[in-house]
Amino acid sequence: MERSEALAYLKEHLDNKNLVNHSIAVEQIMIALAQHFAEDTQLWALAGLLHDIDYASTAKDPHLHSQVGADILAAKGFPDELVYAVRVHNDVHGLPRPSLLDKALFAADPLSGLIVAGALIHPDKKLAPLTPEFILKRYGEKAFARGVNREHMATCQELGLSLEEFVAIGLTAMQQVAQDIGL
Repeated sequence: MERSEALAYLKEHLDNKNLVNHSIAVEQIMIALAQHFAEDTQLWALAGLLHDIDYASTAKDPHLHSQVGADILAAKGFPDELVYAVRVHNDVHGLPRPSLLDKALFAADPLSGLIVAGALIHPDKKLAPLTPEFILKRYGEKAFARGVNREHMATCQELGLSLEEFVAIGLTAMQQVAQDIGL
């Protein structure tokens, strides 16, 4: 599936602009990670873009979130590897994350939230002036962006990346789509 078609498909399921922007941010992080690891950029991008496709219908039931999304994507004929990565990005199911794709999506999802929160507290309310150091400082502040799961982000070490490297990759990636996501 081409990106434009995937984005339209996402928007059929998600009508919340912030959720769509989050999906675009995770997509961009996944593209950067795929390039870093010399993986299938299109597959990783689609996993990032579509990982929360079910959120509008499952937000109130975390036990359904990602299961419903994976089923939606499987029914549409997406590759099994992508479907599984979407399924396991929600740890409530207790499923293993054996592939690099699984691990990357699991860690990238909360990273986007931390970076957006950092932009929103910056005087410019933009991604451009942010640095990895700025984000890492906020990462250590427990009261900042409380909804961002730092333990999930820290699993970037399973990818062979330090937290510093991971944040730098993610921030640079999101800065490339700042205009698209309103930051």
